Amino acid sequence: MPAKYTIVGLGELLWDVFLNRKELGGAPANFAYMTSLLGDEGVVASRVGRDRLGNAAARRLAKLGLSQEWLQLDRNSPTGTVKVEVFEDGQPKFQIAENVAWDNFEWTSQWQALAGRAAAVCFGSLAQRSERSRRTIRLFLQNLPPNAVKVFDVNLRQSFFSADIFRESAKSADIMKVNEDELVRVSELLGYESNAKETAGQWLLHTCGLKLVCVTEGPSGSSLVATDGVHRHPGFPTEVADTVGAGDAFTAALIHHYLRGATLDEMNEAANRMGSWVASQVGATPKPDVKFLKSVLHSSVKPLD
Repeated sequence: MPAKYTIVGLGELLWDVFLNRKELGGAPANFAYMTSLLGDEGVVASRVGRDRLGNAAARRLAKLGLSQEWLQLDRNSPTGTVKVEVFEDGQPKFQIAENVAWDNFEWTSQWQALAGRAAAVCFGSLAQRSERSRRTIRLFLQNLPPNAVKVFDVNLRQSFFSADIFRESAKSADIMKVNEDELVRVSELLGYESNAKETAGQWLLHTCGLKLVCVTEGPSGSSLVATDGVHRHPGFPTEVADTVGAGDAFTAALIHHYLRGATLDEMNEAANRMGSWVASQVGATPKPDVKFLKSVLHSSVKPLD
């Protein structure tokens, strides 16, 4: 087992613009940062504009300890932005700019080489809103090593999704991650006809040929649905600052331990712990807490070499 895996966040890189600040965001960057905190090589594969915000994004990645090597530059489209409004309960509302750099992914020899050495990749539905980026993401998945883990992170953002995107992505993936609301919507779009939410995850697992369906349930924890059963975790009591990036942190911890052969309960424990920590912080990429990170890593059944 390698001491460090290459784990890719593939998709939108953008600036979350809040009322009084802006933060580099997008699930791939949040996920890659959390992956790197846990000791693996977290990689962001995305595209930004040749503009002020694109330059700032590259500088921010460097400050976070993430490589800019797989960041494509677009001469014609601007760097992506999202207006974020956070409500009193910590839940965010997003207004996502259209026709931006990450709608124009290109399939390059550089990205092909990255795909060829990746142990895992996390991709979402949002970055597939344009056919060009969707096609590039499909090529990336097709060029992964046979044993690489493919994680489909559902993003129900505005109207940027469809049944076709969900169906194709789920059937290309090993793991699907959804929250409670997404579980209902996605399963309905894919043809689930029952009103029983508790069996929707199992339906998706078998219908799409997945190995694992992860359902996050906010402060109530999460459920991991596998072929041999369902494991539930009640979550950790948390004073929420904001929930931006908490789901990405959950996914990063889950995949870290999945690659190392952890059990469902060990993965669920670590993922909930990581997600609750980020929810207790302002922003999606808080400074490392060494003591806390050790508690997340401790869930692994097979320690790093």
